[in-house]
Amino acid sequence: MTATSPPESILSPASAVAALLGDDNQLRYYAAWWLGKHQVHEACDVLCSALKDELYRTEQGGYPLRRQAARALGQLKNPQAVPALLEVLNCKEDLRLREAAIQALAAIGDSRAVEGLLELLESQQEQPLEALIEALGTLQVWSVHQQIEVFLAHGSERVQCAAARYLYLFSQEPQYIERIVKNLTHENMYLRWAAAFDLGSIGHLQAAQAIINAKVGNSLKLLNLKRILEAVLGSDRSNEEENQKTTRLLLSAIDDLLIQL
Repeated sequence: MTATSPPESILSPASAVAALLGDDNQLRYYAAWWLGKHQVHEACDVLCSALKDELYRTEQGGYPLRRQAARALGQLKNPQAVPALLEVLNCKEDLRLREAAIQALAAIGDSRAVEGLLELLESQQEQPLEALIEALGTLQVWSVHQQIEVFLAHGSERVQCAAARYLYLFSQEPQYIERIVKNLTHENMYLRWAAAFDLGSIGHLQAAQAIINAKVGNSLKLLNLKRILEAVLGSDRSNEEENQKTTRLLLSAIDDLLIQL
């Protein structure tokens, strides 16, 4: 579900919290989205409670409200949500819910998530591998790099890209960026998008140039070039010359893309 315009009853944080505690499932879903979108930090507790919701469930057994609450908590990036999100990792019925919780834990960036994520990696059950591998990379869990390397040969190209992203962040070897860059010309549009987002998390000159030349929309280019710029500006100064070169390239490319919009 994608929210586009707020219902009249949700005009403030208080009304959003009230809606989340109500009995209209669609309105509750929208309220969770609204609270995350507007980063209403005082709603952390009520969103954590929504992670246990049993009222809104699909015929297939999924938990839409729980998923949206997890996404909202990821937007809040509040470490207080970590224990509740870790409990969600034990939900066997809804793979997409586990995926949302993993992404939220990665966004929060708390090391308490590491043990639970490693348990999922070792599990024999089906897992949202793309999100899991990306989270381990974000949290810099390098102890499992040999296990992640196996996923370079996974049947899913998106999982392959996630593994390449992780291994680049671990090793800084450009061969892994090249694996991702190849998908920028893939016939599948969604794989091109996924590759752009993977590259957007890597503050590297080659990644920036690849996105600039990619066959993706300008808005997607802008978003990911901005992510690279933020990564470069926030990085250490061990390679000042390359950082300055990348920054100049990014600023020039962003200006050009803004003119085209």
